[in-house]
Amino acid sequence: MPKRTDIDSILLIGSGPIVIGQACEFDYSGSQSARALMDEGYRVILVNSNPATIMTDPLMADEVYLRPLTPSSIAQIAREEQPDAVLPTMGGQTGLNVAQDLKEDGFWEEEGIEIIGVDPETVQITEDRQEFRDLMDEIGLDQSRSNTAKSLLEAKEITQELGGLPVVIRPSYTLGGSGGGIVWEADEFEEMVTRGLELSPAHQVLIDECLFGWKEYELELLRDPNDNVIIIASIENVTPMGVHTGDSVTVAPQQTLTDKQFQKMRDAAIRAMNSIGTFAGGCNIQFAFEPGTDRMIVIEINPRVSRSSALASKATGYPIAKVASKLAVGYMLDELPNEITGDTSACFEPSLDYVVTKIPRFNFDKFEGVDEELTTQMKAVGEVMSIGRTFNESLQKAWQSLEIGYAGLGADRPDADPETVRERLKAPRWDNLLHVRHAFRYGASVEEVHDITQIDKWFLYQIRDLVALEEEIRETPLREMDERFLWEAKRAGFSDEQIAFLVPEDVSDREVRAHRKDENVTPAYQLVDTCAGEFPAETPYYYSSYETVNESTVTDRDKVLILGSGPNRIGQGIEFDYCCVHGVKAAQEMGYEALMLNCNPETVSTDFDVADKLYFEPVFWERVQDVIDLEQPEGVILQLGGQTAIKLGERFEEDGLQIFGTSYSKMDLVEDRGKFTDILQKLEIPFPPYGVAHSVDEAVATADRLGYPTLIRPSYVLGGEGMRIAINEDEVAKYVGNVLETYPDNEILLDRFLEDAIELDVDTICDGDEVWIAGIMQHIEPAGVHSGDSTAVLPPFSLSDEVLETIREYVRALAFELDVLGLMNVQLIVKDETVYVIEANPRASRTVPFIAKAKGIPIPAIATKVMLGEKLETFREAGALESSLEDYAIKEPVFSWDKFPEVPKELGPEMKSTGEAIAFVDSLSDEQFEQPYEMKDLYLSR
Repeated sequence: MPKRTDIDSILLIGSGPIVIGQACEFDYSGSQSARALMDEGYRVILVNSNPATIMTDPLMADEVYLRPLTPSSIAQIAREEQPDAVLPTMGGQTGLNVAQDLKEDGFWEEEGIEIIGVDPETVQITEDRQEFRDLMDEIGLDQSRSNTAKSLLEAKEITQELGGLPVVIRPSYTLGGSGGGIVWEADEFEEMVTRGLELSPAHQVLIDECLFGWKEYELELLRDPNDNVIIIASIENVTPMGVHTGDSVTVAPQQTLTDKQFQKMRDAAIRAMNSIGTFAGGCNIQFAFEPGTDRMIVIEINPRVSRSSALASKATGYPIAKVASKLAVGYMLDELPNEITGDTSACFEPSLDYVVTKIPRFNFDKFEGVDEELTTQMKAVGEVMSIGRTFNESLQKAWQSLEIGYAGLGADRPDADPETVRERLKAPRWDNLLHVRHAFRYGASVEEVHDITQIDKWFLYQIRDLVALEEEIRETPLREMDERFLWEAKRAGFSDEQIAFLVPEDVSDREVRAHRKDENVTPAYQLVDTCAGEFPAETPYYYSSYETVNESTVTDRDKVLILGSGPNRIGQGIEFDYCCVHGVKAAQEMGYEALMLNCNPETVSTDFDVADKLYFEPVFWERVQDVIDLEQPEGVILQLGGQTAIKLGERFEEDGLQIFGTSYSKMDLVEDRGKFTDILQKLEIPFPPYGVAHSVDEAVATADRLGYPTLIRPSYVLGGEGMRIAINEDEVAKYVGNVLETYPDNEILLDRFLEDAIELDVDTICDGDEVWIAGIMQHIEPAGVHSGDSTAVLPPFSLSDEVLETIREYVRALAFELDVLGLMNVQLIVKDETVYVIEANPRASRTVPFIAKAKGIPIPAIATKVMLGEKLETFREAGALESSLEDYAIKEPVFSWDKFPEVPKELGPEMKSTGEAIAFVDSLSDEQFEQPYEMKDLYLSR
């Protein structure tokens, strides 16, 4: 049947601040949903408290409420707006939980608001571990042996019935496996059960038989009101059972099941989905297979768009959230078109002629003393996805995407020592596959590695083949590599940088590139078309591979290439995706063909219909240069992609490629403390006393000269990585030694730390003739807490007019001196009415989205147009620079401490927050201001 006409307005609930276990994949889903519903003519009222996302941009819905996701807040908005329906399935567990709470209170029924997209009873069935078990037993699906406990005593009895330890603890109704894990030892049992009971909203935990080492799979499904069900993607975890799927390396489509096993899983998934209620929309189901047998068990079902839905959408090209939203308003699958092909039906199941690999991104370096072992409780802060024609190609591309300095799966540096390899493979860790490679380099057999890791032998054979090819490269001089050999190496994903490292002679990646181009070995670009080439595709969504046919048709239009920010991590997250989406739209409005390059499957910028062309590729020099060689853009925009894009600037400048906006040399200048200080001195701008060191002894001597406390920070890092406050020589030696161990050639900056100072963030746009101050944010916490971890207020609340005018003068002077064209962020501190500049970053900052949402001004869009030649005067005359903020906006950082219970909750110069919320207050007596102000010094540490 066609869409429903008995509803006109829909309340869409978002997922709130980014936390580990629920990140920007729901921003992607919510954005896609809002656009789909608006396209159908519905009025969309969106509520979400996250200012960093494109989802909460005024462009995305008819009405956007930046409000807390609490039952009282949602109820108030619903009473004001009186929507006909509420869609809670796009906001992760947060959206579902708040909708469920209001359902239990009778609110939706009382207000006459219909819940669409999910049956509330379905949520209850799938979230209540015991109800779910009973239902699966009823429809004949095998499960792990388990039982639900509501007390420690019950948990002990159940564990005894299961045959003792190990067991798995799974708290009910929690995000990202919070509080869960495998219990191997008796002394861990009571602590984990008690913690799980406390964290579970229902105060119950599932005690589950341990399936460590089993093979794990996920299926993404869609179901319409007529009970038509299609499988969108089959995803296999390379990491065996025992590790949360969000922390697992995964591959799509699944690789190691027989056709009989896959059909068994597929049939079970459809049976399970049809058993859990009369809802229409997306669903995620997880299964496990016992190695060596055909025993298959169902693990869990999520009757909503899940974290994996974004991955499945990007892996297949199928817009799951968009179609799920249309199913929720009455459409059948066979009534909707496949937007990729334009000709086939949405009822057509995607077929893949390539392999997708997802690798999680971790930030263990931010949490001193953290346990790096991976368990059923999620710890990853982001992820990358790559596409290749083979598993090995996509695996190597994924390692290039991770932003940890690797040019592939090893083979670009000396191998780890055997003892380290043995230790790292003993338990599941983020770098297991790298050490699998090392193990094969040291002569281990597939059987030996399988016995230790339980990774399926098929994947191990693939990595062993990589090592064998690597050995051939080591023995072959570059000039002796003919076309056939180079094709083989490139099809296995080896980067020019890896080949340069491996060959016997001393060559650079540039020389490898030149040689392979002489041999006509260059990548082609294939379409992600959902149908394995069976039908022509209309959507320009591409990945590179070493094939003979290129499917990316180059136009003669003027083009701009916008580089994304890669995987989310602490210090560089979703706020840069927000900037990139605005940048794409702005470039299009300026008449350019906008090309987007990024490797993050969770983001809106990698949606197939945002840019004119999407290249789903690592933000890695070789891959970027390949796209430039093909497309020949007029220039590239680096400012919007955080430090990831900026780091490539030197290569652009060396090769004479046009950078729109501030030049790389000026962006790089601010990282050189000596040169930047020269500028500050020239402009007569105060700065804290500083020094530079390249060794521990030099750092200790410098700190003694500066005095204590001393702020220590490495150059060219994100989110204050490695930054510490030292109060004596021993601490300087320790902190600097740690930095130099991680970054051996890094320059260490030391500043005299000014205690009890007020810290500020200023974002600005300069067009070469004029500087516009977009916003000045005052931190509540004292200087010393990283700006990303600080509660901040816009506009400032306690500074004199004279100080504010000085701040503006300094920022303007810096913008002109650095020849800024586009965005710049300046961090300052105020002590005893004196303003000091700490640092300047001539690029988009983390705070840009917050100021944009608070003031109602599309800052990154304006900045992009300025980079492309527009003047600020144009926007001023149109009223586009006028703020809608009436009182105060407060940025509230959000932390994921619950994922790392062993880590002390200390704040310092290294950023640890994973997300943020926004609150609007009309006075500074509001508790949103008063509470953090009262506790502003509490967590300041070194």
